[in-house]
Amino acid sequence: MTVSDAHLVPGQLVPSQRRGDDVVDWLTNGTRDERFIDNIFAQMCIRLQRAGIPVKRASLHVQINHPLWLGARILWSDGMEGSEIDRIDYDVGARSEFIGSPVSEIFHGADEIRETLTRDRALGRQHAVYDDMRAQGLTDYVAWPIFHTLGKRHCVTFATDRRDGFDEADIDALKQLLPVLALVSEIRIKNRLARTLLETYVGPHAGEMVLAGATRRGSGTTVLAAIMICDLRDFTRISDNWPRDDVIDLLNGYFDAMVEPITQHGGEILKFIGDGLLAIFPLSDPQACAKLLYAVTDARKAMAALNARNAEIGRAPLNYGIGVHLGDVMYGNIGSLSRLDFTVIGPAVNMASRMEALTKQVGRNVLLSRAFAEHLEGEFALERVGEYPVRGFSEPIELFAYEG
Repeated sequence: MTVSDAHLVPGQLVPSQRRGDDVVDWLTNGTRDERFIDNIFAQMCIRLQRAGIPVKRASLHVQINHPLWLGARILWSDGMEGSEIDRIDYDVGARSEFIGSPVSEIFHGADEIRETLTRDRALGRQHAVYDDMRAQGLTDYVAWPIFHTLGKRHCVTFATDRRDGFDEADIDALKQLLPVLALVSEIRIKNRLARTLLETYVGPHAGEMVLAGATRRGSGTTVLAAIMICDLRDFTRISDNWPRDDVIDLLNGYFDAMVEPITQHGGEILKFIGDGLLAIFPLSDPQACAKLLYAVTDARKAMAALNARNAEIGRAPLNYGIGVHLGDVMYGNIGSLSRLDFTVIGPAVNMASRMEALTKQVGRNVLLSRAFAEHLEGEFALERVGEYPVRGFSEPIELFAYEG
């Protein structure tokens, strides 16, 4: 029986040939259809209870190289049918809740941490996590490393409230789970990491398409979308004259100001090109054009705040140009046989790029095409600035400025 067949109820006991054998068999053969390690972990703990192993609390601590967080803690307690997940920031190593904790000891090389919580606390390890567990009525605690490929360490912990703590048979049963839990958790964590990395480097929608099998060169689809191209002004001069670390800090601040509003309003960043970016808002969403301008409005505010912070440390204000067009684009894999890029191409993308360049000539930060403006729903104050010839196109384009 798999997790998807039936979810177990905490506290229901079933006979077992040897304590923990059924749980090992289930981890090995019954979790193939379960994608998420937190669900597997919760069901494992419930099955341990049913096998007569008095687990009251358990946690799994995994280290994952995510751009924003170092790892995660998966926590299960008696009576829960699922697990809680807490993300762990990169600065956790400097925090009191981690320094000297059992998880810290495991990460730094310990093979086992065992603590009898009922003894005089002055005789045991001194850390707030043990006091918290005593306050919950727990009597015994054990932590072990979980090893993934190339010796990468994670950590699993178990605690009980049974008066005499875990007995020898309990510990043996829990230990026999560790190699199987390591295999099961590594597969799920790497699946999640692969998805996270794809979302980070190519965007959530493109990442989903790649994971679904869109990996061949030339594979893709035609999408009607609003295209947004943004470029930072005077970056060449800045990069030539500023220290390297200052340039990187400046670019990160600029991209934070631009990217967060785009993703929050449903756009997808497809490419960073030096100091520029390419984003699309597919018109499968009827509000895509309005959402793009909401993103521009929020990005403008974020850039103003960034310039205010930069002024406090003596930096000149940053300026930018944005070109926005609408049209059909080819969305898919482009590149060589061995190195592909998931992006959009087509005349509409080229036009958006030319419009971004025109912002310098026109003297406006944001220029919109008539094709985009005609699809716009909502109250937005647009100013017509005229028709302009565009390099590579036979007809001039009618432009509108947006200052919202």
